[in-house]
Amino acid sequence: MARLPLIGAGAAAVALAAVLIGMHPPSQRPQPQPAQATVQPPAPAQVAAAVCSAPSQLTRFTHRLPRLADRIAHREPITSVAFGSSSTAGVGASSPAATYPARLETLLKERAEGTIPIAVLNRGVGGEEIRDMLVRFERDVIAAKPDLVLWQLGTNSVLHDHEIGGNGALLAGALARLKATGADVVVINLQYAPKVLAHPAVATMVDLISATAKAANVELFDRFAVMKYWRETREIPFETFLSPDLLHMNDWGYDCVAQLLANAIADAATRAPLTAGVPTTPVTARR
Repeated sequence: MARLPLIGAGAAAVALAAVLIGMHPPSQRPQPQPAQATVQPPAPAQVAAAVCSAPSQLTRFTHRLPRLADRIAHREPITSVAFGSSSTAGVGASSPAATYPARLETLLKERAEGTIPIAVLNRGVGGEEIRDMLVRFERDVIAAKPDLVLWQLGTNSVLHDHEIGGNGALLAGALARLKATGADVVVINLQYAPKVLAHPAVATMVDLISATAKAANVELFDRFAVMKYWRETREIPFETFLSPDLLHMNDWGYDCVAQLLANAIADAATRAPLTAGVPTTPVTARR
C-alpha cells in the first residue's frame, strides 16, 4: 500500500479510512478450537450459521476519536490499553491469541497494512471490581501512556451482589483522570449472560455505566445490548457465544466483539471532525 502524505481533514478522512478500514477485507480464517477436552465448543454448523453482526446504533461511536485520528494522520505508533477483569484477561478463550484484546490488535494491524505500528496491551485481571482496578490504575494504564483506553467493567460487582451506587463516583473520577492524559476512552459494559442476568442489580449497573460515560463525554461500547441482540433478536443460542460456564465469552464471542470494536474504532478514528446523521442499518463485522 502506497504511503500517503499528510493532507487536509476532508480528504484525510477518506484516505485514512482506507488505511484502517481497508479497501480489501482480510481473509477469513478458522476459529481457534478449545485446548482443553472438557470445554465443549458449539457445533460447527451452529457457529457457521452465526454471522458476526449488530445494529450500528449499538456499535457506532457518537464522536470521532481525536487522539487516534492525530496519530494516524502523522503515521505515529498507536498504543491501546485493554483494562478490565476476566472478560479482558480472556477467561473462556482457548488461548491468549483468542482473547478480545489479541484479536483486536490483529484486526487493527490488518487494516493498517503495516503502515502504522499498533499495540493493544491486555491489562485484564479476573475477579476485580472497579475499586480493585483503581489500585493498579496508574501502573497498568497511565504508565503505558496510551492513545486509547478500552475499559471493561461492572460485571463482578453484580455477581457478588455488592452495593452499586458508589461505583459511579469512582468511575467518574477515573475517567476524568484518563481524559486529562489526552487519551481517547471507550467504556465496555457487562456481558449479557445467564449468570449475570440472575442478579437483580444488573439493570442498575448497566444504567450507571451508561450515564457516567455520557456525563464524562467518553464513548460506550454497549456489549450488554449487543449480546442481548444476538440472543433475543437473532435467537443465537447462548452456547454459540458463551463458554460452558454461561458467564464468559468463548472464542466466537470474543472474536465478534473484537470485530465490532475494530470497525467502531476505525470509523471513529478516520471520521471527519463534523458528521451528520448516524446510520441505523445493521453492520456486519468486516474481517
